[in-house]
Amino acid sequence: MKIIKYLSLIVAAALMVSCEKHEVIYDAEPTSGMAEFQLHYYVPVASAAANNITKVEINGKLYANNKAPLNTYNVIPSGTTGRFYAVNPGNVNIKMYQGADMATLVYDQNVNMAAGKQNVMVHSFTAVPYIFDNDYPYTGNLTEITDSISWVKCYNMLYENNASTPTTLRLQYQYIDYRTNLPVNIGEPVAFGESTEGWAPVTVVKDNPVSGGSRSMGIRIKVVDASGAIIGDLQYMNTSGAYVSYTGTLTFVIGRRYHFTIAGLRAATTATAGVRVFTAL
Repeated sequence: MKIIKYLSLIVAAALMVSCEKHEVIYDAEPTSGMAEFQLHYYVPVASAAANNITKVEINGKLYANNKAPLNTYNVIPSGTTGRFYAVNPGNVNIKMYQGADMATLVYDQNVNMAAGKQNVMVHSFTAVPYIFDNDYPYTGNLTEITDSISWVKCYNMLYENNASTPTTLRLQYQYIDYRTNLPVNIGEPVAFGESTEGWAPVTVVKDNPVSGGSRSMGIRIKVVDASGAIIGDLQYMNTSGAYVSYTGTLTFVIGRRYHFTIAGLRAATTATAGVRVFTAL
């Protein structure tokens, strides 16, 4: 009985010490008033491992490395939607490195970030990135039975035949309405370094009525003149050296938000142009 008594005392004492040493602390910082950002890598280079960014430093702190690199035409944070990095507003330094040893500095620029959510697009190794307001908080679309809207923001980061010559074309994104098979403009035309104003709605006709809802639809890009009138398809050179009209498809999911960015080289057989899609939500 004495042994049991002493064992009970020892267990009780151990539990008391354990509780004191393992206090649960929620070690998080509020993001209110911070500059929240997603970093996009759209420099017109070939999609090859050698061109991936193997280290990203923001204000001297590590944000990506060779174990979790920033690949060509991609975005960080990656792996899930709705994530942003947070830094203090004001002057922010961005450094990007290449190589398996993460030693080759290819980008070193300062940019001013405001409080709130934004998308930072690196389009040239020698230029300050473009910053676009994320237009958060997102508006909802309440309906009696089910929604039918996806949301899109369109960007123009297209270069011509080399990484020093931005396109002069103004581009109009479109989707093909499943009900009519006719094109519908997504927002307004965008010149190089521009985005559409806010989030443009895309009407989705569900392919399965008893579901959250999605539909695969065609994407087209047209070239417009100064008045906004369409003058033809966006033509780009494929890997065989032939010019073709840009066409693409995407499965639009009701309620999702997408960034559409045309990037790459329009008139070259390497780093060929394409629309890079990033799901924001």
